[in-house]
Order: sequence, then C-alpha cells, then structure tokens
Amino acid sequence: MSHQYDYIIVGAGSAGCVLANRLTENPDNNVLILETGGSDKSIFIQMPTALSIPMNTKKYAWQFETQAEPHLDNRRMHCPRGKVLGGSSSINGMVYVRGHARDFDEWQQHGAKDWNYAHCLPYFKKAETWSFGGNVYRGDNESLGVNNGNEMKNPLYQAFVDAGVDAGYLATDDYNASQQEGFGPMHMTVKNGVRWSTANAYLRPAMKRDNLTVVTHALVHNVIMQGKTAVGVRYERKGQMEDVMCNKEVVLSAGSIGSPHILQLSGIGNKQTLEDAGIEPIHHLPGVGQNLQTPPGVLLSI
Repeated sequence: MSHQYDYIIVGAGSAGCVLANRLTENPDNNVLILETGGSDKSIFIQMPTALSIPMNTKKYAWQFETQAEPHLDNRRMHCPRGKVLGGSSSINGMVYVRGHARDFDEWQQHGAKDWNYAHCLPYFKKAETWSFGGNVYRGDNESLGVNNGNEMKNPLYQAFVDAGVDAGYLATDDYNASQQEGFGPMHMTVKNGVRWSTANAYLRPAMKRDNLTVVTHALVHNVIMQGKTAVGVRYERKGQMEDVMCNKEVVLSAGSIGSPHILQLSGIGNKQTLEDAGIEPIHHLPGVGQNLQTPPGVLLSI
C-alpha cells in the first residue's frame, strides 16, 4: 500500500513535533509524522515528579546502553531515548539549558555560518514563554512554557545557592541570559504543574489542523532512495510493511541514535561499516554514526 505527502517527518520527538507544527502552519503543506512509540497521556509522563518512571520504562523509552567504558571500570552506561509522542522531551528531567553563548560563537568560528549566539538567540526567544516575562534574552508569548520550579519557595534551595557563593562561585539569576556561570534557580519545561514536552507545546495544537497526519507504533526501516534523492520511507506497523512517498522532503528527526541508524540502514554512512553489516552503500558519508558525545549523569542520594 502506498500514500504520498509533501513532507514525511520520522520521529515525533523534541525536533519532530516542532517541525510538524511549523510546516503545517502553511495549509498547502500535507505532512505525515511517524512515531515508533504511542500516546504520552500517562500520568507518569505528565507529572514532573514521576520523571524517573518513563525514563526507565521500555514502553516509553529505548533502553540503550553504551559499550563497555574502559575508563569507567568497563561499565555499560544507561542511555535512554524517548519512544513516545514527545520523544525524549517526554522522558527527560525537563531541565532547560540553552548552552553557553561562547559555544555557539565557536561553532561559527569553525565554519557553521550564522550559528553564533547572536543569530540563535531570536530562535530561543521564539520558542518559549518565560514565566517571569520577556526581555532581551527571554521570550514571553510562544509555545514552550519555561519556569524555575516553584520560585525557590523551599528555603533549602536558597541555602544551597548561598553555599555556592560562600565557596567562591558566581551567582546568576538567569543562566539562560547574559551570565551562564554561577549558582541560581534551575529552569524547567513545566507549565501549570505539567511537563511541557514538545508534544504538549507543539504537536497537539498542530493535530487540530487537517493537513497533519500522525501515525504511532510505526517503526521506520529505511529511507527510500531514488539515486541519491530521498523520496519516501518504508515502515512497519502491526506486522505489515508500508511504503509512503513524499513530494518535497523526508525529515529525519529520530534522535542522536535513531537518525544515524536509519541513515545507515538506508545505505548512507561509512562504506566499510555498511558493507560489514551487509548493507549496500549508496553514499559514502564517514561521519554518520560517529563522534556522539553525551555527558554522564550522576545521582546523589543524601
């Protein structure tokens, strides 16, 4: 069976939900979004304090592990990725950190034109509604609700910040504004006590439009190529394979692990790696599947 759309988005996660919303703002665009997982309406996803449950549940997250880490006593580290509407934004700790301004500036210095902080800042502002009002760094009338928890009501929070300052560290009122370094309130993607995932912020409003089709429980096997042009995807649902075609673009937004995996299954990647896996190379692109860097997480029980 075959259907055709203008755009096919693979993965209804942190990026895919945003793309679905932005693309369907134009009523002339007919958009399909495919997600391997299912509904995100569980209380364990929507309730912020239950964050450890979806992160450690196979139903809502790919329970990936690293290979044995030689500098960590050969332990395999847990690396969950979202498998549900909202993707990893439906299972993560909801901490909102844009990143250091100088990191963006360094990207441009290394050749990523227009990716410096000054060019990225308007897009950060376009994304958010900061609970305490807009300013030169923060947005105040957009989709993603951001706050600082419960406004530091517990006196222990301020005591922790004060201890950091007493130890000689900087203090900052807003690490997503002019000063990234320092102790201060943590910002969270939470609105009215609910996890404000990209599914809540972007996908649900877009689902009210006639030009968006959302298909869940759809496992994408590969991108369908015509020469070196992506023209569709092949996915599996309820044990059946289906090809779906597009007029304009296939957008891979299946995450830092899922997207390169799909590219490799489609014959795009390091030629030797593909041949070793029995995949016919279509395009030799050595960087695919390489150099993923993610910080380790440390939990402290007091």
